[in-house]
Amino acid sequence: MLKNFKLSSKAYLVNPISLLILMTVAMPIAFNAWSAMLNNFVVERAAFTGVEIGILQSLREVPGFLAFTTVFILLVIKEQMFAVFALALLGLGVCMTGFFPTVFGLYFTTVLMSIGFHYFEAVKQSLSLQWLSKEEAPQVLGRLIAIGSLTSLIVYGFLWFLLEIFKASYLVNFFIAGGLCMILALVMYLVFPVFPAKTVQNKNLVLRKRYWLYYLLTFLSGARRQIFVVFAAFLMVEKFGYSASQVTLLFLINYAFNWFFAERIGQLIGEFGERKALTLEYIGLIIVFISYGLVNNATLAAGLYILDHMFFAMAIAISTYFQKIADPKDMASSAGVSFTINHIAAVIIPAALGLVWIWSHSLVFYIGACFALLSLIAAQYIPKAPSPGQETSFETQFTGAIEK
Repeated sequence: MLKNFKLSSKAYLVNPISLLILMTVAMPIAFNAWSAMLNNFVVERAAFTGVEIGILQSLREVPGFLAFTTVFILLVIKEQMFAVFALALLGLGVCMTGFFPTVFGLYFTTVLMSIGFHYFEAVKQSLSLQWLSKEEAPQVLGRLIAIGSLTSLIVYGFLWFLLEIFKASYLVNFFIAGGLCMILALVMYLVFPVFPAKTVQNKNLVLRKRYWLYYLLTFLSGARRQIFVVFAAFLMVEKFGYSASQVTLLFLINYAFNWFFAERIGQLIGEFGERKALTLEYIGLIIVFISYGLVNNATLAAGLYILDHMFFAMAIAISTYFQKIADPKDMASSAGVSFTINHIAAVIIPAALGLVWIWSHSLVFYIGACFALLSLIAAQYIPKAPSPGQETSFETQFTGAIEK
């Protein structure tokens, strides 16, 4: 059932894949609209500098740091239902954003939105790895990214239309985006039954020594991605003076590329393996981050932003690597733990680098290049055929020596 997307109309409404698709559609409606308008909104309405935006982004990542608590919440609520409720909370936080154009008001709505977003992402990752087989996961996850990108493409096009043609206020745009997300969450709650899990999940925190490389790659990914998410977009507004509609247009182009390439990236990972895919990603990101530090042309900076986003789409290789080495019972608990690890640096980096930003924009991106370099080194320890007992090339070499 899970290996075929061409389902009957009735089955399409009641199977796990269709639920994943609807979740993939709902999340970017709220979150990407919020992301597209945030930098202009906080600068124009709350006079944010690099310090305030750094603090806001650090606060946004605190719920991600606490994602390990997912395993305790799952003691009292089904994983699928938790994902739906988290989506509704994400929508509520985005809905409220336009009503609080002050520093502390924005801190509050950001944390509220972020609680929903991070819990949803942690649980969705777990559900995806449980519902998909190891063989189909790279391509299907790539396809889901493509669907999310197409949704984002439509969202950004609609947002650009509202901002440029109708001159709609930030309050109206935030309210529409958050409201649509909440409506879709309600549809998921009312229409979809709770699907049984293939494997009973551990209800305890799981932190296993043999997953160390996955934890390291996840930590470095969180550190690196925060520099991109927080400061690359802020660079476009503060240094190059991009308006809200121009940032939205940039996002529009961004997701058009993602929509076209995401499924192909998934196929590439399935064909060539996680190590080669991540090596390509990290080499590209090193070049991009260094270029960010040197760029003085607005058009070139926009090109780097698009390229940066495309490379990050290859990060699904970290998830498929973990799926291949992990005990199926560890998926739910490990998803929460991995999100916490991912956000250790994410909580600290935006605020710390917000201070660095005031002194030197370029140094922030050179630090990002260093994180990408460390990721490149770590990725070389992924074996050609990861599996339980063959989690890293260390284990592979040791096993080979014993066999000889």
